[in-house]
Amino acid sequence: MKTRVITSVVGLCVLALVLCFFNTLVFNAALVAVVLIAFHEIYNAFALKCPAVYVGLIPVTLLLFLYGETAVRQPLFWAVLYVTVLFLAACTVLFFHRLNYAKLAGTVLFCTVVVVCFYAMLYLRAGFPRPSDAVYFIILGLGFAWGGDTSAYFAGRAFGKHKLAPEVSPHKTIEGAVGGILGSILVGMLITAVYVALYSAPDSTVVDVKYYLLLVPVGAIGSMLGILGDLFASAVKRQCGIKDYGTIFPGHGGILDRFDSVLLIIPYVALCASFLVGV
Repeated sequence: MKTRVITSVVGLCVLALVLCFFNTLVFNAALVAVVLIAFHEIYNAFALKCPAVYVGLIPVTLLLFLYGETAVRQPLFWAVLYVTVLFLAACTVLFFHRLNYAKLAGTVLFCTVVVVCFYAMLYLRAGFPRPSDAVYFIILGLGFAWGGDTSAYFAGRAFGKHKLAPEVSPHKTIEGAVGGILGSILVGMLITAVYVALYSAPDSTVVDVKYYLLLVPVGAIGSMLGILGDLFASAVKRQCGIKDYGTIFPGHGGILDRFDSVLLIIPYVALCASFLVGV
């Protein structure tokens, strides 16, 4: 537990430092690093034994995140994406005897989930004239995920009796999930209160009391998506026969072990910002 706490504190400090460069290419580069490490963890999990697949995903990922929110308007991006698709199709032929198509499909699916998650952060950055508003929504998404995780852990230990998905994650309980949902809502409200306190009402995106009320259903759904993301990553681990995706975070595992509950939440928060705030 001590190692997990120390790692979490250090990780939050690094996150805060990266967010200080939110409106610069440093942030883009940090996202690229996280995504490529996650890709490598996925590659190892599925044991593809075909390095060409991993290498082939790098150029389109670099273009997408370094071009940022303008990437999808660049002809070069679409050209490289098409070449990547052709390359993966060719790999199934060239490496027919050692490349399992089912594993390749699983790898591409999981990598797509990762890309959608982290690209949603750039989408949020492009949608707000004030970087602080976009940072708020990103922290809100992380709060839903990690606040829910922590609350679910303690609620499950205290009250857990009924298994949630025993074949996928034996330690998760329905009582823990309920505690996680309540925790996500409370953490979301706390983050919002701090944000409003730091940024005066006339200039802030979140100033209406109705917004706090919206946080109840939004936070509840976000928490459930966090649970789904966690179970999705756990299901892949079980089918691949591994305990953790990596060792980059002592006491936690790899990038995907730490961000599994975040994967489906950040895109959801970005969509909520689009519909509710008008990004």
